[in-house]
Amino acid sequence: MNVYAIKTMEEAVKGNSYVGRGIVLGCSADGKKAVSAYFIMGRSENSRNRVFLEEGEDLQIRPFDESKVEDPSLIIYYPVRKFENKLIVTNGDQTDTVFQFLKEGKSFEQALDTRCFEPDGPNWTPRISGMIDFGEDSFTYKMSILKSGDPEGSSCFRYYYNYEKIAGLGHFLHTYMQDGNPIPTFCGEPERVAVPDDIDQFTEEIWKNLDEDNRISLYVRYTDIATGKTENRLINKNQR
Repeated sequence: MNVYAIKTMEEAVKGNSYVGRGIVLGCSADGKKAVSAYFIMGRSENSRNRVFLEEGEDLQIRPFDESKVEDPSLIIYYPVRKFENKLIVTNGDQTDTVFQFLKEGKSFEQALDTRCFEPDGPNWTPRISGMIDFGEDSFTYKMSILKSGDPEGSSCFRYYYNYEKIAGLGHFLHTYMQDGNPIPTFCGEPERVAVPDDIDQFTEEIWKNLDEDNRISLYVRYTDIATGKTENRLINKNQR
């Protein structure tokens, strides 16, 4: 087994009908840009009734059709928020928890120590989170998964990962291993994936290889380390 092996995003997701929600953080191949990507998938009508909307430097998820909303608690949130020199990316309202803790001078880990997996038994969907911390001429990033320790959802296991940038390398964390009933939770460390220089290439590679029936929305951001300039791409299956 090669522990340094790197997959393409095509290899990571193609043919898997349901990886759920996913976060990729890493560095472009030329070493000049911090890269983040977030996507959502959905099986139920409630989950599929969503769109991404940009709000300044933040990203919000809203219902596509307000009249069809069944339970807004787990589908409407800010997956991306910026606080000072930090970019937070998560799959739930723990984005706001991390944001508030940072405002209070506390850490990413302290924030997530107060949270748990989602209360949607028997799936107990894990909360996945990431944060890019920009320095003067570089960046580091963190990732986390909070998941149930047993089928009953009686305990929460919290895992934290810290990374220094390597040109062309990203880490991919998603909620589920594959489709199922209940849906099997992601296992292991975040996957090592290749990150190209071109944002359109990366966006297309992710979107076209996600299951066509279940993919809902994708957001990709490239941030120039030297200038702070950002370039974003957003795809919604549901179009207004």
